[in-house]
Amino acid sequence: MIGPPGCGKGTQSVRIAGHYGIEHISSGDLLRRHVAERTTIGRTVEQCMQRGDLVPDHIVMDILRKPVEAASRRGGYVLDGFPRTVAQAEAAYRVAEPLGAAVRIALYLKAGRAELIRRLLARGAQTGRTDDTEQVISHRLDVFDEAAGPLLAYYSRRETLITIDGDQPVSQVTEAAIRRLDQARQQLGMPDISLAGTGGTHRTHDATISATTPARAAHAALSTRRHTGPGRL
Repeated sequence: MIGPPGCGKGTQSVRIAGHYGIEHISSGDLLRRHVAERTTIGRTVEQCMQRGDLVPDHIVMDILRKPVEAASRRGGYVLDGFPRTVAQAEAAYRVAEPLGAAVRIALYLKAGRAELIRRLLARGAQTGRTDDTEQVISHRLDVFDEAAGPLLAYYSRRETLITIDGDQPVSQVTEAAIRRLDQARQQLGMPDISLAGTGGTHRTHDATISATTPARAAHAALSTRRHTGPGRL
């Protein structure tokens, strides 16, 4: 997933992961856990996150490597919160390509700035997140805007880039995203996915979806991978 803070990346990542029966991995959640547990990483990134700045690439790569590799072996993942820059996207490709899980499709959730600020302020009032103040929100959106252009251009050149209106109601965004993802998969000659039951098991294999974001935006990426076993794509 690619998209600005507040566009619904976390919600859509969870819903898309549930639809395809794969795992949701959030770089933001992992970082906030480190902060809450006062680990070495948490103490290093805490002030950076409170300011709304990007966490250094090597730290994010370190915390994501093991969960992403494990989820890939189990059938796939939605990666929410990474990559945020072209440099991170290129580094992620170098890691994913040897695993046979290179990105095929990038999903961009686009939303207006006023609506994003409204959503984030409401979330801050509800959850007490320290990075959901108006000053920090404005800075985070500026950071995203600076990185988004080059990142979208990178995925547009390298992969299939899908744009979805993130201002719509949640269920409509999900429906539009899954419809466009399935269409893109068909155009790329990737196998159909069919649910085998309420447990989220699928009858087809050979696909990995990863959802990521710059500045914690939302980028859902589809890739191919060979594997067997129940509950995998």
